[in-house]
Amino acid sequence: MPVTAETFRRLVLEDDDQKWELVCGRLVQRPAMTMPHNDAAYELTLQLGMQLDRRRYRVRSQAGHVQTAAGGYRIPDVAVIPVAMAAQFRGTKVLEEYAEPLPFVAEVWSPSTGDFDVETKFPEYRARADAVIWRVHPFERTVTAWVRRADGGYDERALPLGRVAIESLPGVTIDLELLFEFV
Repeated sequence: MPVTAETFRRLVLEDDDQKWELVCGRLVQRPAMTMPHNDAAYELTLQLGMQLDRRRYRVRSQAGHVQTAAGGYRIPDVAVIPVAMAAQFRGTKVLEEYAEPLPFVAEVWSPSTGDFDVETKFPEYRARADAVIWRVHPFERTVTAWVRRADGGYDERALPLGRVAIESLPGVTIDLELLFEFV
């Protein structure tokens, strides 16, 4: 029997020991991740957090849900959320969930979820119209970016090591060598 969005919200709020996603009406528990995955997500979150104005943005690492066009819910490894979107959740006891496109989301490759992310999550993020989407591969030391164009399509490119700008976050650059230094 498919799980409804309302049932999903209740479950997530009641079971705060697990990280749950909703995929095609089914509950999916996020698996434990490797240290390289966690370190890359942490370093990206740290670099973003140090550069973004906290009065304008929130950075989430493996927290908060984004709604998909198919009615599912995903937890990005890293997401940047405008405060204007996040303000609705301050002081509430409801699930932090975002239907609107975000300026930046990233997934870090993991042996347990890597193929699934490429086949499922990235198309969902593009369907949501998220502005910049990254796939960080800590073992290969690569980052692939999808950047939304004005016509709604995406340009895909491999990012060079070094400092790279995030187009949707003016003034923000990520040091990819530092991102992979401790992985």
